[in-house]
Amino acid sequence: MTKARRILAESMPAQDVIVEVLDARMPAASANPVVTEIRKQKPCIKVLNKSDLADPVVTKAWLQHFEGSPSVVAIAVSANQPSDVKTRIPALCKRLALHPRGPGKTVRVMVVGIPNVGKSTLINTLMGRSVAKVGDEPAVTKSQQQVTLKDGMMLSDNPGILWPKIENEEIAYRLALGGAIPDTAMDYESVATFAARYFLRRYPQLLIARYKLKELPPAEDALLAEIGRRHGCLKSGGNVDLHKAADILLHAFRKGVLGRISLEAPP
Repeated sequence: MTKARRILAESMPAQDVIVEVLDARMPAASANPVVTEIRKQKPCIKVLNKSDLADPVVTKAWLQHFEGSPSVVAIAVSANQPSDVKTRIPALCKRLALHPRGPGKTVRVMVVGIPNVGKSTLINTLMGRSVAKVGDEPAVTKSQQQVTLKDGMMLSDNPGILWPKIENEEIAYRLALGGAIPDTAMDYESVATFAARYFLRRYPQLLIARYKLKELPPAEDALLAEIGRRHGCLKSGGNVDLHKAADILLHAFRKGVLGRISLEAPP
């Protein structure tokens, strides 16, 4: 993370536009304050990625929220709308670029974001072919990669970085739930407990539909136990294996099989 931050700081001055890829399900939690600090007033496109997994009403509210931010433009995109990505982002970059465009002028764009937010997938979509490594886990991009689009625009893909210390516990839980923190560095049961509590409060009907519940469990631990029983996650003696139940709930959220869920709304 320290090396990635240094590379980011060294490369930033030469860029015309910053494309910050955010998780549409948690735009605030997935916004790295280090990026905000380093980019200063440089034009920024906040790309709310994975919008097909987020609550559309909440995503609309986020887009309206970002409208008032100086030197910032926000758009929502998803992997199932590649044509939207290929047309809107380059057009916005050219419009926001600081220098006058003309013969020999190359628009330089830096793509940044936290781990596993979809930066490399975005670049592959823009290129129309696979040029950047992708994977369903954080820290797939190990070093800075540069590619050039057909129109001459130069894109720089950087390793995903988190900030040195995540002091807000809820933000940490959201990042872990969304996949920005390696599974080996988090406690599945505590993250799933956070998720179950939030889903029960904000999206109870999605839980009822997904797990065919006759009634809603009274608390998060009861919900995890019910998920475990329905998926056969039982240990000797008939006790529920809560770790397996937690794994099922976390991956159901990440894949979107629970439905379209947002983990936070704008202030």
